[in-house]
Amino acid sequence: MIAEIIAVGSEMLTPFRQDTNSLYLTAGLNDLGVSVAFKSIIGDNITHLAGAARTAIARADIIVFSGGLGPTEDDMTREAVAAALNLELHRDATIITDLYKRYAARKIVMPPNNAKQADILEGATMLANANGSAPGQFLDTVVDGHRKIVILLPGPPNELKPLFDLQCKPRLATSLPPRYLAKRMLRMALIPESVVDARTAPIYQQFTDVESTILAGSGEIQLHFLCAKPTLAEAQARVDELTEKIEAEMDDSIFSSHGESLEEVVLLHLGMRHLDLAAAESCTGGLLSERLTAIPGSSRYFLGGAVVYSDTLKTTFADVPPGLVDTKGPVSPEVARSLAEGIRSRTGASLGIAITGIAGPGPGEPGPDANKPIGLVYVALASGEDTQVKELNLTGDRDRIRYWASQHALEMIRRHLL
Repeated sequence: MIAEIIAVGSEMLTPFRQDTNSLYLTAGLNDLGVSVAFKSIIGDNITHLAGAARTAIARADIIVFSGGLGPTEDDMTREAVAAALNLELHRDATIITDLYKRYAARKIVMPPNNAKQADILEGATMLANANGSAPGQFLDTVVDGHRKIVILLPGPPNELKPLFDLQCKPRLATSLPPRYLAKRMLRMALIPESVVDARTAPIYQQFTDVESTILAGSGEIQLHFLCAKPTLAEAQARVDELTEKIEAEMDDSIFSSHGESLEEVVLLHLGMRHLDLAAAESCTGGLLSERLTAIPGSSRYFLGGAVVYSDTLKTTFADVPPGLVDTKGPVSPEVARSLAEGIRSRTGASLGIAITGIAGPGPGEPGPDANKPIGLVYVALASGEDTQVKELNLTGDRDRIRYWASQHALEMIRRHLL
C-alpha cells in the first residue's frame, strides 16, 4: 500500500513557514510498512484542495490531510474532501456540546463559526482531540472498487502527533495486512554523484523490490534503500543483500553503512586505534572542531586546538615561523604543513590537522596571498612520521567553501586511519 500526505495552508507556500508534519507522518506510516509515494502543499483554496484530494484518492491507498480543520473561513479541508468523495457532511451534536462547554469553561461566548468544526464526513469516525477544538476524522471506504483510507488531522503539531499516534496508528495496524519496512543507508564523501550512480546503478537496478534513492549534498553522497515485505526478516535480508554488493563495489569509499556521520566515523577510528587529534583552523574558524565536538564522548579522542585566524596566532599557538608566513603567505602548503605539525607538537596529540585558505568573498590579504583565488584551501595532516598536504580549489559561497574544507579534512583523517 502507498500513502499520500497533503499539508493544507497558504502560510506554508510563503518563505516564512514550512511543513514539518509530513516528516513525522512519514516516519509513522513507515513503521506500519506503508511507503509514502506523494507529498504536496495546497493553499487555502477549495478548488485547488478538492482537485488535489481527487488526485490523491485516485492514486494512493491512504491519504492523510494535515491542517484546514479550524473554525475560520479559510479552513476548508472537510468541505474539499467531502466534494472529492461526493459525501455529505453532518454536524455532530456531541462535538457541538463539547465546544460550548469548552468556551463556557473559559467564560467566553462561542462564536458561531466554531460550529463547523463539528462537521463530520459521512461514514467517518470522529477522532477526539484532547489538545485542541478541532477533532480529527478517520474514513475507511471504497472508491470505484478500491479500498481507500482517508485521515483528516489538525495542523498544529501538538495536536496532530498524539492524534496520529494514539488513534490513527492503532486503527491502521489492525486493518492493514502485515507489512514491514527495512532501511539501510550508505554514505560516501567527496565523490561525484554521477560516478557513484554509474558504478552502483547496474547493481541496485537488479533489485526491483528494493526502492533505491541517491542523494547528493554538502560534500556527501547517500544511497538509501527501502524494502517492504510480509516479515521484517525478509525485508532486512533483501536490503542487506543489496548493500553488501554495493559495499563490495565501492569498497572504502563508503564511510558509513548504518547512517553514522563522517565525524562519528573519524572519532570511532581514532578510538579503535587509541589515537587522539588536535586541530589548527584558519579559514574554517573552528568549524571542524565544532563538528567533532558535537558528537557525545568526543573529548576522549579530540583534544582540542586553536582558531589561528591571524598570522600572529599561527605563530603563537602553532609555532609557525613568522618568516614562513611572510614569504609563502598564510595560504600555502608550507604554512598548512607547519600548522599541522605545530598543533600536534604543542598539544601532544597523535595527529594534527590544519586548514588554511581563502573563503571569500573578498580577495586575499595584501602580501603573498593577494592574488590567490577564492576557494584555494590547503589541508594538512601530521602524524609524526610524515605530513600530508592537500590542495583544494573549492567553489561556491563562503559557507560552502568552509564546510567543504572541513569535509575534506575529516575524509583525510579517515583515509589515513584506514
